[in-house]
Amino acid sequence: MKKTAKNSKKQNLFVKIVKKLFNYLFMRSIIIIFLSILSLSCKNSFSVNNNVKKLTHYVNTFIGTGGHGHTYPGASLPYGMMQLSPDTRLKGWDGCSGYHYSDKHIYGFSHTHLSGTGISDYGDILLMPNNQVIFNNGSNGEKGYRSSFSHQNEVSSPGYYAVHLDDTKIDVSLSVSKRSGIHQYVFPKGSKQVVILDLAHRDRVLDAEVSIESNQLVHGRRFSRAWAEEQRLFFDIAFSKPFTNVTLLDEKTTGENVKAAFEFDESTSNILEIEVGISAVDEAGARKKNTA
Repeated sequence: MKKTAKNSKKQNLFVKIVKKLFNYLFMRSIIIIFLSILSLSCKNSFSVNNNVKKLTHYVNTFIGTGGHGHTYPGASLPYGMMQLSPDTRLKGWDGCSGYHYSDKHIYGFSHTHLSGTGISDYGDILLMPNNQVIFNNGSNGEKGYRSSFSHQNEVSSPGYYAVHLDDTKIDVSLSVSKRSGIHQYVFPKGSKQVVILDLAHRDRVLDAEVSIESNQLVHGRRFSRAWAEEQRLFFDIAFSKPFTNVTLLDEKTTGENVKAAFEFDESTSNILEIEVGISAVDEAGARKKNTA
């Protein structure tokens, strides 16, 4: 009897061990299956998210550029100092931002703009690529550096703007950092490469100056009056390749009507890039465009 009871205890112990082992293996299998399903789910989730467009994709930067919206479509960044945008209108209440969707000509690309205001200001440091040295902007109906354009050849998204200039066949791309504006001009092959700097653009100019530091670096200032009684702006311009000649309007580097035309060698490359820094304090601040 004792032997039978002893065997019975061994059997019960064996059964308990087998049950525990079975339960362990069963639960381990369940956990592995669960983790496998979770892993696949996460993988699929990440692959789906990769196809989701960024929210900036849905932004239409042309909203407000028509009617009485007073907005501009150019490149800017949140809390950035640059509002690099095309200027299509020089005066009038609907031209407060410098751009109106109904216009057919671009006068150039300046680096400061107001958005949504009912009064005009800014439009500082206008640059315009061209294929000839010409200082008249064309607003008087005579030949000028302005160019016609089409909205079909115009692209705008947050932080970026591009347009094709119909008269000169030049492609313009604009982007910004927090302290600088970046231009890229693609000239037709064999075309003359000229960049117009117009410091007399739009507002009443109180004083302006352009200084040639080297054949790739230009700096200066522009003090103007519009909404602000005396707006002060200093600038620093760096060209990606040296200019071969510079022409000044009336040979003046200072005054109220300062304009310059920079010519570049078209045989080296048909692409020109320009980086512009600005400061409301001094030229030293404008030069910090690469470090700030």
